[in-house]
Amino acid sequence: MSTHEFHHQISNLHPVVRTFTRRFTSDRDEALDLAQDTILRALTNSEKFRKDTNLQGWLFTIMRNTFINSYHKGQRLKISNDRSSELAIMNVEDTYTFNGPATNLEYSDIRKQVSTLRDELLVPFEMYASGYKYHEIAEHENIPLGTVKNRIFQARKEIQKGLADY
Repeated sequence: MSTHEFHHQISNLHPVVRTFTRRFTSDRDEALDLAQDTILRALTNSEKFRKDTNLQGWLFTIMRNTFINSYHKGQRLKISNDRSSELAIMNVEDTYTFNGPATNLEYSDIRKQVSTLRDELLVPFEMYASGYKYHEIAEHENIPLGTVKNRIFQARKEIQKGLADY
């Protein structure tokens, strides 16, 4: 089937596709968007269509997958419009974090433990704590990426062990 014939058959099925979208949503705008997305995906992926396949069934499969994917995406991006709880939290004093870390006893204990680290562990750990990415530390120190990850892990273990002994 030529590209022209394929496009012609798809355009003939457009009203059927629009009607079928009602199985997925009753909202008119969502239905039109779903139909448009389905047709667009079918046209952009025309090379994946096999001649021995039912075109209408293929379009319905694309529509179903498009709907499911957009539904899952919508669930991940669900945003709450109720901001009253957020506003209430903003007026509460934060007693769970320390605002002046230099004066906090726990912070000074951690700094003491960090300062006891060997240089080979200290440099990658401090760079990572400062916001550098693993690959940036590896380039800076001229060592393999796995070594960077291992040294940061070992530094954490030594700091935790030192704090447990306190």
